[in-house]
Amino acid sequence: MRPLDPRLLRHARSARGYLALTTALGVVAGALVVAQAVLIGETLGRAVHDGARLDALAPRLAWLVAVVAARAAVSWCQERFAVRAAASTVAELREALVGHATALGPRWRGSARGVRLTTLATTGLDALEPYFVRYVPQLLLTAVVTPLLVVVVLGLDWVSGLVVIVTLPLVPLFMVLVGRLTQGVSERRLASLQRLGAQLLDLVAGLPTLRAFGRAEGPRERVRALGDANRRATTGTLRVAFLSGMVLELLTTLSVAIVAVSIGLRLVDGRMDLVTGLTVLVLAPEVYLPLRQVGAQFHASADGIAAAGAAFEVLEEPLPARGAATVDLARDRLVLDEVGVEAPGRGVLAPAGLSLSVGPGEAVALVGANGAGKSTAVQVLLGLVPPARGRAVVVRAGSPAEPLDVSALDPAAFWAQVAWVPQRPRLAPGSLRDAVLGAASGPADDARLARAARLAALDEVLAALPAGWDTSIGRDGLGLSVGQRQRVALAAALVSRRPLVVLDEPTAHLDDASEAAVVRTVRALRDEGRAVLVVAHRPALVEACDRAVEVRSAPVSRRADADAGAGVAA
Repeated sequence: MRPLDPRLLRHARSARGYLALTTALGVVAGALVVAQAVLIGETLGRAVHDGARLDALAPRLAWLVAVVAARAAVSWCQERFAVRAAASTVAELREALVGHATALGPRWRGSARGVRLTTLATTGLDALEPYFVRYVPQLLLTAVVTPLLVVVVLGLDWVSGLVVIVTLPLVPLFMVLVGRLTQGVSERRLASLQRLGAQLLDLVAGLPTLRAFGRAEGPRERVRALGDANRRATTGTLRVAFLSGMVLELLTTLSVAIVAVSIGLRLVDGRMDLVTGLTVLVLAPEVYLPLRQVGAQFHASADGIAAAGAAFEVLEEPLPARGAATVDLARDRLVLDEVGVEAPGRGVLAPAGLSLSVGPGEAVALVGANGAGKSTAVQVLLGLVPPARGRAVVVRAGSPAEPLDVSALDPAAFWAQVAWVPQRPRLAPGSLRDAVLGAASGPADDARLARAARLAALDEVLAALPAGWDTSIGRDGLGLSVGQRQRVALAAALVSRRPLVVLDEPTAHLDDASEAAVVRTVRALRDEGRAVLVVAHRPALVEACDRAVEVRSAPVSRRADADAGAGVAA
């Protein structure tokens, strides 16, 4: 666990200016500390030793008030800019983290690390605020102010300077020893929080199904156990923080006491003047203060440091190769040639030896057993998952050139030609009209909207809504049933004019009437000259397509024997 990870400066530009400003303010703060100590020593020394009157001390008192006010202003500036920098840096890291995870593809997001991404990008990165607001300023003050004060003390009194030089390294030594223990505690707390977040997300997503089968009370014990684990990890972090804070306070207090006793003995013996003694005595606690604060704030920010380290590991995951070539799916064909993809943790290729072709004016159904790799085949075709065997290519119409590998395509230009209709469509908040027009690649008139609504049976839904197209829906289509959301997604695909439409088991949760709407939509899309790829189970949807391709899985050890005819049309 690095106190100031250089990767933070690479991935968050907001942190760079903040660190420069904090360093400059640290230099000013160090100079003000020295000025304050000198003024206190001069004022008290002249008053006690020389019996100076108040009017003679007034200029020094005025300067002392000004220095104290300046120190308060510097502290205020540090606090203010630290809060702003923390908010900007967390937002920047969160945006970079989500964007990088998206670019890594669905296979990575479906892994154990990907599932925990939600917790990391929200609660985890929010823990960086104490790191920026408290820990980093103290760390920079230690690097700037502490050496300056040691030099000043050494110049005023070499004995006290020697005591400081000998005892000061003990503070970071104890910090390192305690920090090693804290690192493990913080990482365990972050892991338990991520597990809790992942379990809760799964529970919320499956809550309607659990309630339908009367099992909504079952996961309660599991959630309670995860919450207890998180509570114990948090309590362990606090326990370590309190104990380490006590150790550091005791160590620095004893060190300052040694300096004070040395000064007192020499003042009594007459070997030191009162002004110098008071100045050094005021400076001694200030020498240790930045290190003490670093130790105290280190534990408050340990969770943020652990979360940042996990975020940097994600950001440094290598991205799949992306090209810049462009294609026109309104004319070209997408082809899978003997494609195989290794299923994580299963020891099988799913799909295995899959070959298929889909082009303009064709509707192709992918059929096969659950787990055979139908959805994975679609992801390979769209360049979201790299195949372990075979190739995914684009065959250009009327071109004798070698087929173009999907990985060589510009992702943004390629995906802009694809309309995706998943099992459970995700709809953005807004009106029904906005939801349907959201994927449109050009303007859509009322006649086209009405035709899309009729084919997708959305007109029945609109007729039952008082506001019609202007009906407001919430996030993910809140306010609509699953079947109604599916009809909205189908209407959006019809309006979009995108040449390739992918439907991933669109009838999985629908009744017969909604299934008929899906069948009509598939036929209408094909008749418009678009390429349609459907992951299907129900016979009616398979029959609506021009041909069906069976998707099979096979053990990895037998990949050479995978059925070469797995992609033969049924």
